[in-house]
Amino acid sequence: MKKAYVISTGTELITGETLDTNSVYISEKLTDLGIKVIGKSTVGDTREFIYNAFVDALEQADIVVSTGGLGPTTDDLTKEVACEVMDVKMELIDEELERLKEFFARRNREMPECNKKQAMFPKGAVRLKNYKGTASGMYLIKDGKAVILLPGPPAEMSSMFDNEVIPLLKRDFSLSISKAVQKTIKVFGLGESQIEEKMADIINNSRGVNIALLARQGEVYIKLTVENESGEDSEKILEEIAGEIEERIGEYIYGFTDDTLSSVVAKLARKRNINLAFAESCTGGLLAKMITDLPGSSEYFWGGVVTYSNEAKEKILGVKSQTLSTYGAVSEETAREMLKGILELSGAQMGAAITGIAGPGGGSEKKPVGLVYIAVGSLERNVVKKMNFAGDREIVRILSAKTALDLIRRELLRGEI
Repeated sequence: MKKAYVISTGTELITGETLDTNSVYISEKLTDLGIKVIGKSTVGDTREFIYNAFVDALEQADIVVSTGGLGPTTDDLTKEVACEVMDVKMELIDEELERLKEFFARRNREMPECNKKQAMFPKGAVRLKNYKGTASGMYLIKDGKAVILLPGPPAEMSSMFDNEVIPLLKRDFSLSISKAVQKTIKVFGLGESQIEEKMADIINNSRGVNIALLARQGEVYIKLTVENESGEDSEKILEEIAGEIEERIGEYIYGFTDDTLSSVVAKLARKRNINLAFAESCTGGLLAKMITDLPGSSEYFWGGVVTYSNEAKEKILGVKSQTLSTYGAVSEETAREMLKGILELSGAQMGAAITGIAGPGGGSEKKPVGLVYIAVGSLERNVVKKMNFAGDREIVRILSAKTALDLIRRELLRGEI
C-alpha cells in the first residue's frame, strides 16, 4: 500500500484564524483510493518550516500533497521551496503566463508583475488546471516520489484534486487494481459513544473489516474498509457487516457513501412530488442554503424567509403578538405559528420553521444559549422538537439546520403528508 503525507501551509492555520478543512478532505480522498495517510503537518508561511516539512514528508511517504502558498505574494513560498527540496529548477512557462494574462483581461484588470511567479514550473511537472482561481497546481514525480501542490482555497483545492489529481494518481500508482472495498454509513441523531455501544460486538468481531467512526458536525460516519485477495469476497464480507450495523442503528441512518442530508431530502421530496418552504430565525437562511446548494432544487423548494425580529415574524408570517409576548420568540408556540405562516404564504405541502438562541449572548436561566425549537410538517400534521445544543454560535446554527433536514427526512419517509 502506498503511503502519503499531507502538508498544510499558511500562518492563518497556525493562529487559528482559518480552520484546516483541506487536510481532512485530502486524507479522506487518499484513503478512498487505497493510499495510507501516515502523517500531516501544518506550518506557517516560513521558508525554514516549509522546507523541513517537505524533507520529513519525502523521507516517510511515496506521495506528498500540500495545500496553500501558491499565490503571487512574497509569503507564498510552497512551490519554490518544494522544488528546492526536490532539486529541480523552475522556469517561466509561456502558456501559463498567457493563461494568467487572459484571466485578468476577462476581469478588465492589468496583471500585476508579481503574478508571474505563478507561471513558473520545473520541467517535467504536470500543471494542474485551476478553474476557479489563478494558481495552477503542480504534480511532479521524481525518484519514484510524487509531490502534489494544490491551492489553499477549499473550493479550488477540492475541484483540482477531484478532476486533476485523482486520474494521475490512478495512472501512476496503479490504484485501480486495489482490492480494497469501502462503504460509509451515515448517521444523524446519535453520538459516537452511543453508536459504539450499540455495535460493540460487531466491532469486536469485524472479520477483517476495519470500522472507523468519524464525527462530522452532528453526524457520524461509520466507515467500513476491507482488503482481501478476492474483491468479491471483500464485498460480501463488508455488506454482511454493513447489514448488521443497519439493523442496530436503524432509523438514525440517513444514507450512505455519497449521500448528504440535503441530497436525501431532495430525493424523497422529488419522489413524493412535495414542495418545501422554510421559515428561519436563528439559522439566518442556513437551512435554505443547504437545500439550494444542490442543483435543481427549484423543483421541490418554493423558497424561504428569514424572520429574525419579532416584527418580521408578525408582519411576514402572521405570528400573533400575544404568542410572542406570552411565550417568547423562542418557544414551541412561536415555532408552530412560524410554520403555519410559511405554509400559508407559500402554498407548499411541507415546511420547516426554526427559532432559537444561537449565542453567545441572549440566553437566560430558563432559555439558555443553544435552546432551539424546530417545527416540521404540514398545516394538518406537524411536530415541534425542542433541542438544547452545545457549542458556539456556528455549531448551534449548523446543528439546528441539520436537525430540521433530518426531521423533514423522517416525515417524508413516514408518508403521512
